[in-house]
Amino acid sequence: MFNIFKRGIDKKLLQEVDPANLPRHVGIIMDGNGRWAEKRGLPRTAGHRAGAQNLKTITEFAGQMGIPYITAYAFSTENWKRPKEEVDALMQLLLDYLRDKDQLAGKNVTIRVIGDRSALSDEINREIDVIEDYTKDRDGMVLYLAINYGGRQEIVRGVNNLCRRVQQGELEPGDVTEAMLSAEVYTRDVPEADLIIRPSGELRLSNFLLWQSAYSEFWFSDINWPDFSTKDFTQAILDYQNRNRRFGGR
Repeated sequence: MFNIFKRGIDKKLLQEVDPANLPRHVGIIMDGNGRWAEKRGLPRTAGHRAGAQNLKTITEFAGQMGIPYITAYAFSTENWKRPKEEVDALMQLLLDYLRDKDQLAGKNVTIRVIGDRSALSDEINREIDVIEDYTKDRDGMVLYLAINYGGRQEIVRGVNNLCRRVQQGELEPGDVTEAMLSAEVYTRDVPEADLIIRPSGELRLSNFLLWQSAYSEFWFSDINWPDFSTKDFTQAILDYQNRNRRFGGR
């Protein structure tokens, strides 16, 4: 069935997964890193580092399971409001992991970065270009890292692009369709999110994949992201497979 029977993986639970009914695109809100660290008397930056390590674990596991796309919420447009010391530490952590190309997501994973890169440093933007080029020919999972990303910002960006086409005479205002706007979002080349996972006990989207989640299934847990295990991921997949997705129909 699955060739991923490694230590720490719940083999019995994994056997229950239907490989013919896997979500094509999973969104993950990596929440609870700071709380994980505080509970252990550690600085919040330690939690972010542990969370980044766990992203590699979950991404590799999901890819071997056969899930083709994951979008991970790494840094939102609202996260700039956090204390400067924490933001600076997050940017340094991002830089460190971008430079360690196989550490970020594991082998055979294609990495793409989505979001407004204009607010990121030149150094980070250079490393993003390097890792995207380095991983572009891989044939495994595609990992979208959402950095300085906001769902509302993404939609406004797409609307502005369509407005420019109207202004240039390429379109009439009444010609704009949902499909045209779908073609303007950052993840336009992949299916919309089938499943969105959010650990840490919060029950909201927090401006994540707003356009792409119109018919997503949601899975919440109280587990902080660094403690979110392959067993938890497997349970999320099983719960997804047990739901009846009607897409507005009966």
